[in-house]
Amino acid sequence: MTSPASVVSDITIPLESGEHIPGRLAVPSGRGPFPAVVIVHEVFGIDESMTAHITRMASAGYLVLMPDLYSRGGMRKCLKATFRALVDGTGQAYLDIEAAKNYLLSRPDCTGKIGVMGFCMGGGFALQLVNKGYDAAAVNYGQAAKDLDAQLQGSCPIVASFGGKDLSLKGAGPQLEAALTKAGIAHDVKVYPEASHAFMNPTQAGPKALRPLMNTVVGFKPRPEEAADAWQRIERFFGEHLA
Repeated sequence: MTSPASVVSDITIPLESGEHIPGRLAVPSGRGPFPAVVIVHEVFGIDESMTAHITRMASAGYLVLMPDLYSRGGMRKCLKATFRALVDGTGQAYLDIEAAKNYLLSRPDCTGKIGVMGFCMGGGFALQLVNKGYDAAAVNYGQAAKDLDAQLQGSCPIVASFGGKDLSLKGAGPQLEAALTKAGIAHDVKVYPEASHAFMNPTQAGPKALRPLMNTVVGFKPRPEEAADAWQRIERFFGEHLA
C-alpha cells in the first residue's frame, strides 16, 4: 500500500466535553477509504521530526492524526501533567488521544481499521493503549508499565523498536518480547545495537539550542539505516494487521 504524496493540515479535534484541541492531520493522495493511525508525539511536542513521521505514514496509505498533548499551555506547562498521565494510565492526555481516534473513525474516508503509534513519551502512551480498541500498535522506544503482563492483557498486535545504547530503556526490548511471547500476542520486537533514543527522527531531537547537548552528552541522534529498517517493519506489520 503506497501513495506518492499526502496533504498535511492543522485541524481542531472535538472532545466529548465540548472542548477542542489542535492536531496535525495527513491525508493520503488517491481515493480512499484508508486505514487510520493515531500518532502520539515525543516529549518535545509536534516538531519537524514528528511532522515527517506523520507525512511518512500518510504516504504509505494511512489517514494519520497527531493530537497536540501540550495545547493547554505549551510544553513547559503541560509536560508534568502529561507524564503523570503516562505513569498513572489515566488523565487528560488519554482523553485527547481517544478524541483523535474517534475523529479518524468518524471520517467517511476511514476503513474502520485503526492503529496507534508513538515515539519516546508517545511510545509509552502507545503501549498503554494496546488494549483500548486499536487493531495494531507501533511502540518506538517507549517505556512499559511496571506490571507489563497486566498491561498486555487483551492487547492488539505490537511492533516495537528500541536502541541498544538507550540508557533510559535498558533491557526494555527483550522484556517486552518475552512478555508478548508469554501472552501469545502477535509481535515484532527489534533492538538496534548501535542506536540510542530517538534514532528514528530524521533530525536531531530536541529544541535547537539543546541539540548539541542531546547529541554529545545524551547520545540522542538520528540513525538513518536503522530507522529505515524500523519503518519497513512498521509498514509491513501495519499492512498485515490494518488491511
